[in-house]
Amino acid sequence: MEPGQCSGSKEDDVAWAKLVPADSRYSEVYIRCGDATVCSEVSSSSAEKFTWCEITPSSEKDSATIRNLSSNGIIVDGNIVEEEAVDIKSGTEVISGPDKEGYLCYTFKVIPFEIRNKKNVQIVLDVEHAKCSICLNIWHDVVTVAPCLHNFCNGCFSEWLRRSSTRSRDNVQNVVCPQCRANVHSVGKNHFLRNIEEVLGRQKNPSRKRPLSLSSDESNITDLPCPQCGTEFGGFRCSPGTAHLQCQGCGGLMPSRPNNGVPQHCLGCDRAFCAAYWCSQGVDSSEFDLICHRDTFKPISERTISRIPDLVHQNNPYERDITERCIQQTGKTPQAVISEWITKFDNKQIDRSRLQINHGETITSQTHLCYDCYNKLVDYLLYWFRVSLPSNLLPPDAVNRENCWYGYVCRTQHHNVEHARKRNHVCRPTRGNT
Repeated sequence: MEPGQCSGSKEDDVAWAKLVPADSRYSEVYIRCGDATVCSEVSSSSAEKFTWCEITPSSEKDSATIRNLSSNGIIVDGNIVEEEAVDIKSGTEVISGPDKEGYLCYTFKVIPFEIRNKKNVQIVLDVEHAKCSICLNIWHDVVTVAPCLHNFCNGCFSEWLRRSSTRSRDNVQNVVCPQCRANVHSVGKNHFLRNIEEVLGRQKNPSRKRPLSLSSDESNITDLPCPQCGTEFGGFRCSPGTAHLQCQGCGGLMPSRPNNGVPQHCLGCDRAFCAAYWCSQGVDSSEFDLICHRDTFKPISERTISRIPDLVHQNNPYERDITERCIQQTGKTPQAVISEWITKFDNKQIDRSRLQINHGETITSQTHLCYDCYNKLVDYLLYWFRVSLPSNLLPPDAVNRENCWYGYVCRTQHHNVEHARKRNHVCRPTRGNT
């Protein structure tokens, strides 16, 4: 199909050309594939609209054919046209009557195919189908999951992954699609839908963050941007061959610099996180999109808790309540108890075999951990806090409970409320595989 042609009924409402009035008080007249006739104001003395010509696309680029439909003639590039059809091209001057005086003057312009295509997307796309089913807003930074091919905001799906990891009780974790609950095999960026996102969302709801300052050579980057691609921070700027890591927290990119002395991977899960790196480079998360806040990835010694995380004791609310009451009885805060046990952890006074994060033997209070891995460490430390308590320091309703044979790996505690309440699950398994 040639650039000036229309392809069929599906594009009947697509404007392929327009008449631009010389007088800005009048509106542009769009010429659509499904309707070649032009109906508009013809006289400067009247606002009434008349059908006065017909314009059809030709096989040559940026050209068309115009035919006079009025009872009077029209003027095309200074020549009066009465009944015959004449060829025109972008830039041709068309006057809607037989005289320049009293009639409107227009300039014919063919709309570039790229712009025409974008307008077509705006016309046919249902905005309700361009919304993330998690936050119910128009997509932002779209990712698509496979094999079901549902689409979500990158940030929303990352939070879904985090929560799924928190709720997981098995070593093998099956992530399901938030929309249809099918197992997710992979997730990736959707470049096509990101273009639609820009058309639909960003004009209505512009980002409050300052956009990245890119050089002219890199201003066409539409993927997850790296702030050091095009701009120097901390004395470093990415070269064309610089390898990048994708942050698992925000989805943004950072240069891979293993010899920089700043951790870029969580030791507990081996996933990449950008917060510590950008902090070391003097880049503020409030100034750029797709940069994690510093709290998402920092040393264990710098983290604090004000309450016991929900995942503690395998998400068993009865065990968590008992631990909370035990801490209250000591007169200490949860953070004070955790700090004491981190010291014991550093001194290797605790068996680390139950620690459910990677590289357990090499982790210290100065190790950077992500939010998820830190919560797993807290779960591990509070387990040892509980099993180390003398029975006389337990609440009365917890003293006489029998230990569950399967201990902390018991699955029944997750679906049988009575079993979770009556049996102690903060103990080692004595039956079954450990």
